[in-house]
Amino acid sequence: MPDLHAGLRTGPAGGLAPAGTGIGAKAMHFADLAAVRPPLAFLEVHAENYMGAGGPPHRWLDVLRESYPLSIHGVGLSLGSAGPLHAGHLEALGRVVKRFQPALVSEHLAWCRSGETWLNDLLPIPYDEATLALLVDHVDETQDRLRRRLLIENPSAYVGWSGSTIAEAEFLATLAAETGCGILLDVNNLFVSACNLGFDPLAYLDALQPAAIGQYHLAGHHHRRLPEGGEIRIDDHGSPVADPVWQLFDAALRRFGPRPTLVEWDSDVPPLDVLLAEAARADRHLAEGARHVRAG
Repeated sequence: MPDLHAGLRTGPAGGLAPAGTGIGAKAMHFADLAAVRPPLAFLEVHAENYMGAGGPPHRWLDVLRESYPLSIHGVGLSLGSAGPLHAGHLEALGRVVKRFQPALVSEHLAWCRSGETWLNDLLPIPYDEATLALLVDHVDETQDRLRRRLLIENPSAYVGWSGSTIAEAEFLATLAAETGCGILLDVNNLFVSACNLGFDPLAYLDALQPAAIGQYHLAGHHHRRLPEGGEIRIDDHGSPVADPVWQLFDAALRRFGPRPTLVEWDSDVPPLDVLLAEAARADRHLAEGARHVRAG
């Protein structure tokens, strides 16, 4: 296994993204971000939006990364697909990482590709020994190509595989232990999945090791009550972070401590000042979490 941190340039000052809050860099906010330079810990972009040859988005990102560390978040590598990774997509991801030199690189514990067909969703994988071995191989291959520690994000779930034999948290923890990858703990996804599938999110946190946690995500979700009396929570990234998710975030901070934290808002994207207010709220939670760590 190579030294995944060798030669790593991570942000404008050469250091890792700080344990503060960032937001997603949306095209509608580029001009304001470049002009105002609000006090954010980092900016995150989806890798697939920057796999082209160039153009205005690339130039804007070059400008913004002079002031902010970057987090590159992939949504299309399909680590959970059966068979080999898509060589072309992995190479394209490698080019994005080489060009923009992000502080953080992440992908999903999911699949979204069959052959040359990509699906517009992140689909669940069975949690069993065979899938774990597949994920270990795919994560190792990705980290070898990128020469980076990859962070793997827990999914939002609506159904589970009946044949799963390993709990999701144990699966993630084992994947991190066997590959050296980190975990991007999406607190909203954890809350959504726990509500939909009926498990204890605090027990999930207890199953993870603090050293593996490299980043947090926070987002809003849609709570829908069904006509037959049930309910479902949908991870839509289209609203403020819900109060129960803030509470779960506090529990994660007590267990793991502060990490770089992203406020995600990908649909019905509001004005920049709304995102900055959510980021400021997350920073307050991070500060309280840091005080808890020092007191402990």
